[in-house]
Amino acid sequence: MANIPHGGVLKDLHARDAPKKEQLLAEVEKLPSIVLSDRQLCDLELIMNGGFSPLEGFMNQEDYQSVVNNLRLKNGLLFSMPITLDVSDQDIETLGLESKKRIVLRDPRDDAPLSILTIQDIYKPNKIEEATKVFGDDDILHPGVKYLHTQAKEFYVGGTVEAIQSPIHYDYIAHRHTPAELRAHFNKLHWTRVVAFQTRNPMHRAHRELTVRAARNRQANVLIHPVVGLTKPGDIDHYTRVRVYQALMPKYPNGMAALSLLPLAMRMGGPREAVWHAIIRKNFGNTHFIIGRDHAGPGKNSKGVDFYGPYDAQKLVAKYQDELEIEVVPFQMVTYIPDSDEYLPVDEVPEGTTTLNISGTELRRRLRNGGHIPEWFSYPEVVKVLRETHPPRSKQGFTLFLTGYYNSGKKAIGKALEVVLNQQGGRSVTLLLGETVRHGISSELGFSRRDRDQNIARIAFVSAELTKAGAAVIAAPIAPFAEARAQAKSHVETYGGFYLIHVNTPLDYCIKTDRRGIYKHNLVK
Repeated sequence: MANIPHGGVLKDLHARDAPKKEQLLAEVEKLPSIVLSDRQLCDLELIMNGGFSPLEGFMNQEDYQSVVNNLRLKNGLLFSMPITLDVSDQDIETLGLESKKRIVLRDPRDDAPLSILTIQDIYKPNKIEEATKVFGDDDILHPGVKYLHTQAKEFYVGGTVEAIQSPIHYDYIAHRHTPAELRAHFNKLHWTRVVAFQTRNPMHRAHRELTVRAARNRQANVLIHPVVGLTKPGDIDHYTRVRVYQALMPKYPNGMAALSLLPLAMRMGGPREAVWHAIIRKNFGNTHFIIGRDHAGPGKNSKGVDFYGPYDAQKLVAKYQDELEIEVVPFQMVTYIPDSDEYLPVDEVPEGTTTLNISGTELRRRLRNGGHIPEWFSYPEVVKVLRETHPPRSKQGFTLFLTGYYNSGKKAIGKALEVVLNQQGGRSVTLLLGETVRHGISSELGFSRRDRDQNIARIAFVSAELTKAGAAVIAAPIAPFAEARAQAKSHVETYGGFYLIHVNTPLDYCIKTDRRGIYKHNLVK
């Protein structure tokens, strides 16, 4: 029998509210609406299907404060991560938001009405306090902290939701399950003990070995339960990862493992996130949960030190294990033994035994350079998927990003580079100028900082898309600021090479040859 939900009852709002769906749809036409952000959309989906049980909506101020300070809802039930609906001052004024008012929550992709929220309260959080207590630091290098300070709006709206429909997914439908569906699946298969494995990365042979070992040691089955909502910036896209998981599933003993996708927006909150993940897996019916080294850790802070200790997450979950009522399975580091062609936990390897390993950095290098990836490390079917989406550098697209003062000669250099690259052949070449076409994607937007940032954002988007397609891009936007350049670099590097080229023309020369009088009229600062 599957594990009981957190709080004792699965809060499946779709089942609860199905009888009044037509009534809710009729009411939608009379109510103001909020179009959700991507993170809010992930949160709402898991609120409505019961993945966040016992929640029935976004946290009001009392629950929020209690979770931030004590890892508990106001009723005392363990819950480690604040689940909030952020809105702006303008949203409040424009929509007339106030206590007891009802508003529609809409899907940002197609504007479909997903639920109606009845407002309990509107409150302004202390974001520094939230960052410090939830993430352990207010360092902007932490993805959760950065989101709080750069994307989350000023106010939170607390309230309960009534479900109209779930967000529609068109990808991997066969592997998407609600908690109720997954529990029914476990019952059908007579799985009474299920070990959940959380991942946001591709899986290789070592992952298969450790999950099989965990299941056999506990006479259980395995649920591969990867996150396909929002993960850490720079992670491999979920399409590639799911194809990897699909390729890996036949490698498990027949009937041992299942694959299901979790539409979660991760916060990379380390220990607190591990407790949250355990609650979620419990709601999905799992009885055991594997927690790895530095679980949900975002890496290093601005001082070059890891945000969390390697076993902080395991320790915090162990502290609350009796309340969680899900057994923690510590991640066992395994290593390959070439003499016996097997993986063993590192603490079981006899002294002096030859071992082999390939680090994540080394794997990325081999993918980038087309290097050999041995079968003892990863299955050929998995490597094939990764090579399809991570071609060697010689086959990747790239962007040459020219930066410098206005009138520094970027356009002339860009045109010269376009000719040279076209002459060499081998790939298509596209030149994107920020000052040429008046009404196209590279149109001149003006010369204020805001206009230049918009110009760079457009060019960065197009550069990334062309780079992804394997093209060569020469981008010469209006004189970009450092922050905008960094954002462009981050966007493009997801798909290929990014090379920043400073056109170091003296300012005096730029002013002297400025026939348009841009500098004279002080339009560029």
